[in-house]
Amino acid sequence: MESHPGSLPIYLQITELLVRDIAAGRLVDGEKLAPERDMASQLGIAVGTLRKALAELQARGLLERVQGSGNYVRAVSDPRSVYAMFRLELIQGGGLPTAEVLDVARLDKPGILPNFGFSPEGHRIRRIRRLSGQVAALEEIWLDGSYTPSITAADLSESLYLYYRTRLGLWISKAEDRIDLDTVPDWAPRAFGQRPGAPIPHVLRLSQAQDGVVAEVSRTWFDHSVARYVSRLR
Repeated sequence: MESHPGSLPIYLQITELLVRDIAAGRLVDGEKLAPERDMASQLGIAVGTLRKALAELQARGLLERVQGSGNYVRAVSDPRSVYAMFRLELIQGGGLPTAEVLDVARLDKPGILPNFGFSPEGHRIRRIRRLSGQVAALEEIWLDGSYTPSITAADLSESLYLYYRTRLGLWISKAEDRIDLDTVPDWAPRAFGQRPGAPIPHVLRLSQAQDGVVAEVSRTWFDHSVARYVSRLR
């Protein structure tokens, strides 16, 4: 696995991939993981990196490491993950989310968006979203301009919510998703694989901060031949 500027460390990428598999039920409570050397080989990482990921899972209460026996999944109802609100999966299930920032700009908020925040301006972030390396979606995120004067691409991590918490003191506490059919935006890069103007599933998300104010509005266009939107109820 390769790491790019702004990415989570590789061991945390592996941790998050396993957390998503536990949350989705692909790894079940009590299941014994493959031997560490086999897992590391399958994931294309060093054994030491895998062990750091497993230690992080253990710290979150999601793994029991039994000396001389192996590693056992301890599924919980609400695994802590920086991708806890991420709803796209590969068609075959799972997939490690990564993001490539295309553009960041501070602009007047467009009239087509629902009202949010307090500033007339917002930070517009456009990204390509991949799942285990496959291009799956385009994202256009608008953060209210009152939270920070400026954002650069170099500031951003794979998880915007993690960036919000650690750099802006902003917690996204809940979100509302509205799913409909839209068309691929005209700024879609060739790598997306779907031509601008083609019909495509679309998710409009309104995200609330810890004080209940809608701080962010995002739009996601996802390639239904690659990914699906999944929301599991417990």
